Amino acid sequence: MTAVASAPAVVPGHGAGLLDVVRRRYLLQLLVRKELRVRYHGSVLGLAWSYVKPGVQYVVYFLALGVFLRLREVIPDFAVYLFSGMIVVNLFSEALGNATRSVLNNADLVKKIYLPRELFPVASVWVAIVHFVPQLVVLLVGAVVAGWRPQVVPLLAAVAGFLVVLLLATGLGLLCGAVNTVFRDLENLVDLLLMVAVWISPVLYSWQQVAATPLVADNPVLLTIYQLNPVTVAVELFHWAFWLPGSGLGPEVLPPHLLWHTAWALGVAVLVLALGQAVFRRLEGRFAQEL
Repeated sequence: MTAVASAPAVVPGHGAGLLDVVRRRYLLQLLVRKELRVRYHGSVLGLAWSYVKPGVQYVVYFLALGVFLRLREVIPDFAVYLFSGMIVVNLFSEALGNATRSVLNNADLVKKIYLPRELFPVASVWVAIVHFVPQLVVLLVGAVVAGWRPQVVPLLAAVAGFLVVLLLATGLGLLCGAVNTVFRDLENLVDLLLMVAVWISPVLYSWQQVAATPLVADNPVLLTIYQLNPVTVAVELFHWAFWLPGSGLGPEVLPPHLLWHTAWALGVAVLVLALGQAVFRRLEGRFAQEL
């Protein structure tokens, strides 16, 4: 009785935000397993779709751009260049797309019991990471075959790029997941933005081609704006880690000021995470009513 009497009062339905996700890691694990089971229920290939989908996407892009448009003659080791950028964009797109729908997809749980609502978008991000790992393994194998050898600084750059995508997708997922419960059109808007995500970062082309475009060449500030996109920074960091060492090229092919842009991207990702958490906590009291 003494322990109960001395316990601090807590407002019902209000938690500690993302801290509750850390404290209730076991619930996060359960939600991730649930999402994977639901997604692959009745599927013959199961998690192998993590290889099949990006594999087909990669073949289409490589044939269309690398072979037919001859980009592999312009960009050395184009196969590794393409795939190292693709897996970054795929991670971001899947994480944000699923997180935007996460609260709606778990409407029954939201309406029946209380648990930290942040668990739903965070679980969606972790499912995307589960799918990202097999793609990363394929990239490593392909890079080694192409002559890649691990180097400490480029690998740290890849870790930084992963953190940028992880923080940015989580922050935007919290923001969009909360707003989507009130304005359902948002998920369609997010789908439209993600549809062009692969084209607004140097995945299917090089940043030099962007810089050589007359409009950008005449307005250098446009190139700076392009390179300040956090996803673009993450893609270039993965290029640095997995493509550059085996390409036979020097670091001069990397975008200028990449380290400063990395610091910028990490800062933006952290701010977006804080904004997403603030908006999520502001709206979570309306979830059950809106659903």
